Amino acid sequence: MRALRAELSKLATLPFVWLAVAAGLIVPTGIAVITSLTTTPGSDTGFSELAIGVLGAIILGVAAIGSEYTAEGEESAGSRQITTTLTAVPSRVRLLLAKVIAVAIATAVLAVVAIALVFATVHLLLGPDAPALDGDTFARATGAVVYWVLMALLGFGLTVLTRNGIIPMAVLVANSSAVTVTYLLAQSIPAANYLPDLAGMRMFTTVSTSVEIAPLTGGLVMAAWVIALLIAAGAVFTRRDA
Repeated sequence: MRALRAELSKLATLPFVWLAVAAGLIVPTGIAVITSLTTTPGSDTGFSELAIGVLGAIILGVAAIGSEYTAEGEESAGSRQITTTLTAVPSRVRLLLAKVIAVAIATAVLAVVAIALVFATVHLLLGPDAPALDGDTFARATGAVVYWVLMALLGFGLTVLTRNGIIPMAVLVANSSAVTVTYLLAQSIPAANYLPDLAGMRMFTTVSTSVEIAPLTGGLVMAAWVIALLIAAGAVFTRRDA
């Protein structure tokens, strides 16, 4: 618990985490304003905006571990934060687990607030034409929260493997644009439907491809990808030099 509290406190002090919070709240809410004013409401109204707003979760997940590999400054002879962190928490498994849980908690909170803002915006602008807040909507909203958490952990795991946050962030943020690379691949390669982001989106949005995947199945597929990645990242993290 001490390691978890330390990691949650550390997240609150990272500038990139506050950038992630801003992006996670402003981007989907801003898109919700634009789409509500310019397009006809549909089954994905409010949810398609969250699929793009997930970039906030990605930034959060990458920053949580990427910050450990930045040099602390000249006064510390250019050493990295990870050295200090491992001095405080020698067990690498416990440290990584604390970071994973901290990222999951922070991302879930961010996702819930983002969903509330997006749907408040949609209902304010569309009135009776806005999606009904029924059981199906809440189930899809839960799927969106899970998707954000898993995307954050996906970025986290890739950053652990590469020891650099730039590449994972660039790839994942670019792939979370309006038309994702995996979606384009899925148009010609059916197996691409089972890549983590595209499979996970089935939990809360309508994805038009040749392969139909149920929401629960999509969530399980994405979770399997993320768990496998975190296991690989943990194995590498515990065996290599800091």
